[in-house]
Amino acid sequence: MSILKHNTQEAAELLQQLNAFSDTTENAADDIANTLRSGGRLLACGNGGSAAEAAHLTTELVVRYKNDRPAYAALCLNAHGGDLTAIGNDYEFDRVFERQVEAFGRTGDCLVVFSSSGQSKNILLALEKAKALGLKTIALLGKDGGVCSGKADHEICVSCTSTARIQEAHLLLLHTLCDLVETKLGHE
Repeated sequence: MSILKHNTQEAAELLQQLNAFSDTTENAADDIANTLRSGGRLLACGNGGSAAEAAHLTTELVVRYKNDRPAYAALCLNAHGGDLTAIGNDYEFDRVFERQVEAFGRTGDCLVVFSSSGQSKNILLALEKAKALGLKTIALLGKDGGVCSGKADHEICVSCTSTARIQEAHLLLLHTLCDLVETKLGHE
């Protein structure tokens, strides 16, 4: 079997399993839509490929997903090189997202985190800070959820050992969230 055929078959099987998260995805989208409707912000973060997914999510919200509409307030915490390097240097890398959640997060805002392993301490600390400040939290995790498991209001854990397949599943989930949010906010 070719590598492409193997990968597409593996991805298709995994993506079908995401249907089990239909209610969780809907509830997470409700929290995001309510946050944006009330003038709040969505914050997002991740490391490596998950950082790219966090940036992808916020771009879809700030610009548009399907249709022209007003911009939604969304901020990608891993996109600010100055903040990341200063926090990493002056404090420690584990605090790069926690410190930004403290700076930018307000009660009623929403934090979305991506971690294909669930083992990122900086993601865990961001979730804990968000909870302490009264933000809604959504975690898109992988493998067994790691140390981040059970730390968010809404959690979708893609149970798979392949980081590539987890990230592909997270991409489908973030697009689904965007689709639902635009619909809920009347911008279908």
